[in-house]
Amino acid sequence: MFSAQATPYTIHLDGIWMVNAAMNQVVRPRTDSEKITLNLGFVDLGQIDLLVKDGFYANRTDLIRTAIRNQLDRHDDVLKKSIVRQSLDLGLRHITRQELETARAAGHQLEINVLGLVSIAADVSPELARETIASIAVLGALHASADVKSALAERMR
Repeated sequence: MFSAQATPYTIHLDGIWMVNAAMNQVVRPRTDSEKITLNLGFVDLGQIDLLVKDGFYANRTDLIRTAIRNQLDRHDDVLKKSIVRQSLDLGLRHITRQELETARAAGHQLEINVLGLVSIAADVSPELARETIASIAVLGALHASADVKSALAERMR
């Protein structure tokens, strides 16, 4: 009898690296992307492999990345409207200690709303982050020290 179990397959959305536990393949990751893990059924995985074998895609990651981007393109108008409606900054937002110290000196608190990546500099203390960041909403990834993330936990949306 055929088993419909799924095979874990880890990819980076930019296609730079992949980990296939069944084949022990690992390619070094880049730091400008975030990994996700998918569980695919054997038939789906086999069909992907067939398309790769027949030259339609360079590898599994290429097919999965292309499929995701096609879906995002399909919903492009909705995404654009939602980004505007929610007042989201699109892309990378790096927050430095100097920026936060300037905000603190001006008595200003930041409201951070980003679709993409927010990185908070390693030299930002939890106290400085708590004093200067009123709220933080990230659709994507937040890179900050564990202490800063903990200090901002109640302000994350």
